[in-house]
Amino acid sequence: MGTLWIVLLLVFSGAKPSEGARVFTIVNECKTTIWPGIIPGESFNGGGFALKQGQSVVVKAPVGWSGRIWGRTGCNFDQNGNGSCQTGSCGSSLKCSGSGETPATLAEFTLAALDFYDVSLVDGFNLPVVVTPVNAQGGNCSSAGCDGDLRQTCPSELAVMVKRETVACRSACDVFNTDQYCCRGVYGNPSTCQPTYYSKKFKTACPTAYSYAYDDPSSIFTCSQADYIVTFCSNRKSRVCSYHDNKLTCSGTDGGASTCKWLIAMFLGLWGSLLVL
Repeated sequence: MGTLWIVLLLVFSGAKPSEGARVFTIVNECKTTIWPGIIPGESFNGGGFALKQGQSVVVKAPVGWSGRIWGRTGCNFDQNGNGSCQTGSCGSSLKCSGSGETPATLAEFTLAALDFYDVSLVDGFNLPVVVTPVNAQGGNCSSAGCDGDLRQTCPSELAVMVKRETVACRSACDVFNTDQYCCRGVYGNPSTCQPTYYSKKFKTACPTAYSYAYDDPSSIFTCSQADYIVTFCSNRKSRVCSYHDNKLTCSGTDGGASTCKWLIAMFLGLWGSLLVL
């Protein structure tokens, strides 16, 4: 529900995205708090923040922004924003100025006249991530990412364990460091670098994500003038909503208007969990 409550906050406040900006709604559907990391993070509250279970944020990125969003887990930060995470750490700071440590599931974007976006497991997996475009003017605009949680099916030789719990799944390249798994040397082109036992495991959990370096045909998407909803611990069939130009738009079938009416009726009694950056 986090996405919808923050959307209604924008409706009632009269907020309107600036021209040329892309609206990003970042949603935590996980059972615990996560700490999204974003680089470059100037448009995203400095590149890092906490997001509790069910909580959402709405931020804007300018056309021309090219970067990545990922989730950090098991973090402990002090009041000055210094600390560490079990997965996805970007050094010892809450606000990321550099890439996160592997393994981490990445949502990657290049915003231009035609946006490019993907979810990548090339550097491993730590959380299910789905990218859903809404309000688009054209392009492929399919949802990218995961339908399952690879932590539940990660081969033991790739598993990152904390207290007997699998908290992430490393890539085969990271573990074995061979040309075949890393798509280098004689395997450094799309013809010779083919799916492996391990990349197929990744692909099963996340059918529209990069499972290895040359997994382009089913993994990279384009969209024109869209807003993006990045959801952690969800799946591609889940319905998500975004607010733009005084309109509430939901993915899937055309029930946005009825959803909006229902939400307005509930709004005064239920605020959900809101975070405004």
